[in-house]
Amino acid sequence: MRRRPAVQQAFDEARFGHANILNVRDTMPTGAEAAARADGWLRTRQVDRAGEVLIITGRGSGSPGQVPVVREEIRKLLTRLRRAGVVREFREHTPGSFAVALAPLRALFEAPRRQRDQSAPGDAPRGEAPTVAGLDADTSAQLFRLAERSLESLGVRHPAEGQVRSEMERQFSLLVRGHQATQRPDDWLRSAIARAMREYEDSEP
Repeated sequence: MRRRPAVQQAFDEARFGHANILNVRDTMPTGAEAAARADGWLRTRQVDRAGEVLIITGRGSGSPGQVPVVREEIRKLLTRLRRAGVVREFREHTPGSFAVALAPLRALFEAPRRQRDQSAPGDAPRGEAPTVAGLDADTSAQLFRLAERSLESLGVRHPAEGQVRSEMERQFSLLVRGHQATQRPDDWLRSAIARAMREYEDSEP
């Protein structure tokens, strides 16, 4: 397997930061495995408001027939996530990597439903996914306020409680895709909600 030049690696770490670089080629994954890993990672970095990140895919020179399977799967994933409000834009950084500008959190909620990827790689299987009902009272109240604010930004004034509850479920299902097992669920979710609320407040005239 061809390694990245040390100079390129040093420049990339200086520009993006170590935490904002994902190397999906080192473990020699399949295209589906690479896409699943990148999907969850990108959603986590969006919640963390990372801004711009780097995904290293390799050129595919070691793949059968030298077909860049992983690179192509990541490109398709980035296209889907751009429509879903996770990615703002992406471009080829080197022949074996993509620079990705992440969208603000509010874009995740505002992406048209018909474009949102409902079966993204890395989603928890049915029956195992966490639910709003399992949240503590404080986190649930914060999510309720975020849902109200989101609906207001879409022109829904004085939404009925049922509308807000439905929006809570929708937002929760989108946010939870970026949660990592190493993070305390309620602490992480409250942080994500607070960041999203700040984005709405900052957008006010």
